Amino acid sequence: MPFKRASGILLHPTSLPSRFGIGDLGKAAYELIDFLESSGQKLWQILPLGPTGYGNSPYMSYSAIAGNPLLISPDTLKDRGLLSEDDFTIELPTDFVDFDRVISYKNKLFKTAYENFRRSTDPDFDKFCKTEAGWLEDYALFMALLEINHGAAWNVWEPELAKRDPQALAEFAKVQEYRVTFQKFLQFQFFTQWSHLRNYANGKNVQIVGDIPIYVAHNSADVWTSPENFKLDPDTSEPAQMAGVPPDYFSKTGQLWGNPVYDWDVLQKTNFAWWIDRFKSMLRYVDIVRIDHFRGFEAFWQVAAGEETAIDGKWIKAPGIELFEELKATLGKLPILAEDLGMITPEVEALLQRFEFPGMRVLLFAFGGDSTNNYLPHNYVPNSLVYTGTHDNDTALGWWVKASKHEKQLLSSYLGYPAGQLVSSDHISWVLIRMALSSVSDLSIVPLQDILSLDNSARMNRPGTVVGNWSWRYESSEDLTEELSQKLLQMTRLYGR
Repeated sequence: MPFKRASGILLHPTSLPSRFGIGDLGKAAYELIDFLESSGQKLWQILPLGPTGYGNSPYMSYSAIAGNPLLISPDTLKDRGLLSEDDFTIELPTDFVDFDRVISYKNKLFKTAYENFRRSTDPDFDKFCKTEAGWLEDYALFMALLEINHGAAWNVWEPELAKRDPQALAEFAKVQEYRVTFQKFLQFQFFTQWSHLRNYANGKNVQIVGDIPIYVAHNSADVWTSPENFKLDPDTSEPAQMAGVPPDYFSKTGQLWGNPVYDWDVLQKTNFAWWIDRFKSMLRYVDIVRIDHFRGFEAFWQVAAGEETAIDGKWIKAPGIELFEELKATLGKLPILAEDLGMITPEVEALLQRFEFPGMRVLLFAFGGDSTNNYLPHNYVPNSLVYTGTHDNDTALGWWVKASKHEKQLLSSYLGYPAGQLVSSDHISWVLIRMALSSVSDLSIVPLQDILSLDNSARMNRPGTVVGNWSWRYESSEDLTEELSQKLLQMTRLYGR
């Protein structure tokens, strides 16, 4: 589906300023949208919004549909009479997310809000629970069971509950009504706040670009609810086949993600009902969907249980054509962007072209080779999406500090600098922003870190590591100055976005 020429910013809501230790869906989110509008930006790309577990990665969520309660704004709960200023007693860091402290603090706030909520009636809550029952009932049960079992994976719970015996689940739901309804309350508050924010963005001519990870976590409501959709060991319910990517230039042993891979034969027999429900839910809350690891829909790397690296995996064909044809028949036009980085074959390119999904170009990858490098702007096609860098990369300035002499010279020569003269590190972020905006790619997205010209201390994620990721924040909406807004607006207009 071709897109109109536009540009935007990449920023996950956890990176927004707030006084509660983590970005949320409160005032700063609306101020960001105001900045986007005044800067001429039409896109706000976020990372997955699901509830996170160990490692705090938005790509490893307890649910493919639920929202992350940590993004609920306590200030908004206060405005609704569910909290008071007296409840806000702890000061938390403003420049990064201390997840352990934030989780403990916000859970206490939410329990207080829930107690106040239970003293009243809200017909909107009842309506939400009925409308979303298809996923909400199982999710609320899963999260309550997860709490009771101290975070242990679902396949080691009591067998009757792990195997979803109806009588055992009904008894649990009755005994643990408080916990189960609390989870529904959190989802109600999240989606109420998110819907208001999305409507505000759309009213400012800003579209939300959401993100679908191709895989889901093993310890998730999705796998517990529909284990038949995944390749699991029939005895232990552990993943029998795991997802990952093979060895490449970046890793001699590949990457072993550990997620269970899909049993596509089962999914296909249901006309991909699980995927269709997932996309329907997603498109109710975002305007455009970015699919992470798109190449896995053509063929995916499968590694047998017990392997410690991804070396001994194998490629397995996936029914991507059939899936997207079914999605198109059910949903109509598909507002999809494809993360097509990595080992891309002619078959993957054909899948992209068949459905006219824009693929990605990343400028930080452009200057390591020669003029044939696919990431150099003169090799772009209009139906594509260009980034300076993504959430998995260095910031532009951080990359420049580490770049090789060849990369620095090629970039400088590409821009017409005299031989031996290099781009200044003070200018590199905006040099790359200009290059992205001026390219023929219909869509351009820039991480906010590059708009702010920040170094790698502001990097969001380092793939292959666990500690310290996903925690970056900017401290104040005052960082989004009028000067920055006008600079971005002028450049955006100059290049017809």
